[in-house]
Amino acid sequence: MIEQKAFVLHSRPYRENQLLVDLLTEQDGKVTALVYVGQSKRSIKKGLIQPFLPLRLTLKGQGNVKLITQIDAIAKSFSLIKHSLFSSFYLNELLIRLLTEHIACPQLFCQYQATLTALSQEEAIAPPLRLFELALLEELGLSFDFSPVFEHDVSHFHYIDEQGFVPVYGAMPKQSAQCFDKIHLQAIAQRDALCNTSVPAEVSYTFKLLMRQVINQLLGNKPLNSRKLFANKK
Repeated sequence: MIEQKAFVLHSRPYRENQLLVDLLTEQDGKVTALVYVGQSKRSIKKGLIQPFLPLRLTLKGQGNVKLITQIDAIAKSFSLIKHSLFSSFYLNELLIRLLTEHIACPQLFCQYQATLTALSQEEAIAPPLRLFELALLEELGLSFDFSPVFEHDVSHFHYIDEQGFVPVYGAMPKQSAQCFDKIHLQAIAQRDALCNTSVPAEVSYTFKLLMRQVINQLLGNKPLNSRKLFANKK
């Protein structure tokens, strides 16, 4: 049994007075665990099983599903509203859908906390989301190689799964795979600039389209429910 920091990604009723919880933990990565919350509607444990609340907990068990034996809040819940809240649900759904269980990812855990902090401070939403998506892809072994966008004398590139950035020669095709502007991709390659809120809107939009294409390929044909929140809000 190891005491460690964690966040609840999702929870659902299991058996009587129990919840099945998806966690992002500091030392064990994504973990599924059971917690006994008791019968009272004012159960302390039930009140702690909430997304975006920093926790310290102890997990017990050898199988795929652990048991939460101790749990405490170590800070106040992140204050998230409107698009910041929707974005945070998006983070959680990505982690649930794409992370393999029981693989330590301490850097991604830190990036998740940093992203929640940025979103709770009502900063621009796009930069922290893109940085988190990059961190998640790197955890999955899918980091970008931007060298082609500096080496080829063309104005646009395709991004093709397992090939990376492929130059578009000649006239841009009217209807084909998504094309990305070379200047925008070069700006994206300078990752330090992504933290700057003064990044041109067109560069930010290109980055969004690129990440959406790559993440959609990973997700397959099943769309993210959290994206519907943004559509409904609009």
